[in-house]
Amino acid sequence: MLTVSAMLAIAFVGPARAGEATPIEATGATIRPSFSPDRLGVKAAFTFAVHFTGGELGVPSPVRKAVVHLPPGLMMDIPRLRICTRARLQAHGASGCPTRSEVGRGRALGDVHAGEGVESEEVDVSAFVGPPQGANPTIEILGQGYTPLEKRVVITGTALPDQAPYGEKLVMSIPAIPTIPLEPNASTVSFSLTIGGAAFRKHNPNTVLLPSHCPTGGFPFAAEFTYEDGSTSSTTATVPCP
Repeated sequence: MLTVSAMLAIAFVGPARAGEATPIEATGATIRPSFSPDRLGVKAAFTFAVHFTGGELGVPSPVRKAVVHLPPGLMMDIPRLRICTRARLQAHGASGCPTRSEVGRGRALGDVHAGEGVESEEVDVSAFVGPPQGANPTIEILGQGYTPLEKRVVITGTALPDQAPYGEKLVMSIPAIPTIPLEPNASTVSFSLTIGGAAFRKHNPNTVLLPSHCPTGGFPFAAEFTYEDGSTSSTTATVPCP
């Protein structure tokens, strides 16, 4: 058994006066966690979605660090533990990992500056059990884009004990994603990752176990993000008790 740990208030600058530069909305984000099926004590899929807003030309500042706080008792059931390393993912992609090391799949949308315009890129996301760091479990998150940029990015998340009302926090450092010369790094606009669920049951039994007890007020989640421009944002969300 492994505990689950795989990705926010908006500040706004008032309208510009005549002759002033157009103000830039600070980057912020919202999170949306969910379970399917949403019943206590069952095997389920856990989806964690993030949406970023703000930034110059509506392109959010790239995320460089993320801390996601998870409710107590949320567990990963991995009957036959297999791991995949960051180096193998970076070299070979998802096909280079053992099938039973995969625990999740999802999608992301990124924005890339191209001169005076902005181009969007859809990214395939996969999550794998990574090698533990001491006593702390890790998850390796692979992002694979194809057009307009063919890029492969691997993010390592380390699960650490957290303070109440949370059980664990997933700490991730996100590398810069270069685009084309003299243009800013790529930015994430949205990210959604589903851990476990029916997609893994036929050939891969890895899934999520929901707690048998729901805290008063529901399952709490929170996240803090640090952006490339030095700004930060945070947010919370709650999944109501079934």
